[in-house]
Amino acid sequence: MKGGKAGVLNRFFSDKTFRNLINGIDDKTYEAVIQKYLHKDFMDFTNHYAIQQIYALLGKAYRNEYFYKNTILNKLLLHVHSVRTTTALRELPIGKSKADFVLINGKAVVYEIKTELDNFERLGDQVASYYKAFDHVVVVTSIANEKNILSFKEIPDTVGIYLLQKNGYFKRLREPISNDANIDAEVLFKLLRKQEYLSIILGYYGCIPNVNQFVFYQTCKKWFTDIPLCISYPKTLSILKKRVSVDENAFKQVPYELKFLVYFMGFSSKDYLSLHNFLNSFYGR
Repeated sequence: MKGGKAGVLNRFFSDKTFRNLINGIDDKTYEAVIQKYLHKDFMDFTNHYAIQQIYALLGKAYRNEYFYKNTILNKLLLHVHSVRTTTALRELPIGKSKADFVLINGKAVVYEIKTELDNFERLGDQVASYYKAFDHVVVVTSIANEKNILSFKEIPDTVGIYLLQKNGYFKRLREPISNDANIDAEVLFKLLRKQEYLSIILGYYGCIPNVNQFVFYQTCKKWFTDIPLCISYPKTLSILKKRVSVDENAFKQVPYELKFLVYFMGFSSKDYLSLHNFLNSFYGR
């Protein structure tokens, strides 16, 4: 399946599409994918069935970034850890790069995804950026890329390597090793929102800078970067870990195919109910 022809599939599993659907708004992307990829002579099915079939299509013919991210969340966060003990973050800006997926519990692990549709052109620079903010990095790629990633010399041996196999499970070629030599306090500071870095500054110094608004940000950055990394790094992880809160019981009821979307969409109790009703209703009704 060519990337261009399957472009609509990239928009199918998106916040926008499913926010529309649970709010009872017709969504053109959803309609286009169902009409294009499901058998037109068999239209009496639930929306849950339709989503399962489209996701199965991704698994067989078009393992895009969503498929990888959803697999990481299901196989690593939910199977190995839990939403009570571990937090996932997505698209976290670090320097000139964006971390595809970060898991934080007692430690933080960045997962850089390279699907069958990607190349390794920027991988060296991306990994170098991630090591300025976190001490564990894993490259997740296709089983077909095994030889390519093993021969790729632009990443250190501390980088873990996971391969997504045809059966949907990971082959762990190499586990990540802690590498904190390049952690940069200024990079950590830029990861944080105002109230987050202020809480760390207040906790360490007992006060916050008493300066005018024109120099407040720069003064806060100076105070933060003066804190020893052995203190500021774990404090940063602790604060980042609080960014996502999920209703564990309600989340358990979300289908496998939608776990990644729902995890990051900030669902309310009403949203979970709306999703349940949508999934169990028949397509087109």
